[in-house]
Amino acid sequence: MNPQQLCDLYRGYIDCLNRQDWPALGQFVDQEVRYNGRLIGLAGYREMLEHDFRAIPDLRFVIDLLVAEPPHIAARLCFDCTPVSELFGLPVNGRRVRFSENVFYEFSAGRIGNVLSIIDKAAIQTQLGL
Repeated sequence: MNPQQLCDLYRGYIDCLNRQDWPALGQFVDQEVRYNGRLIGLAGYREMLEHDFRAIPDLRFVIDLLVAEPPHIAARLCFDCTPVSELFGLPVNGRRVRFSENVFYEFSAGRIGNVLSIIDKAAIQTQLGL
């Protein structure tokens, strides 16, 4: 897969997330996906995302920066949202916050097999005055 094809595939994945098209998630994510070093599998990955959307009803993944070097994708995702209660252990409780995620993916056979994610929790703490 060349870099453009990998970027197109990744954009399809992000669209799948934003549409909350959970039945289609397996088209993009491997059954044995690992998240931050832990094997959670497709079912665990879907459960994590569903939880995120319940906690943040207006959640939308926005690609700010995307770099592809097959089989890897590096992305900076930006969020501008209103969590209903706690977010990453912080008392957001309905306040609008903006933050980013730096995330690295490894693809295998056209699916995400490994995800390494770092959320800018400090940005949220600053907005909350913590």
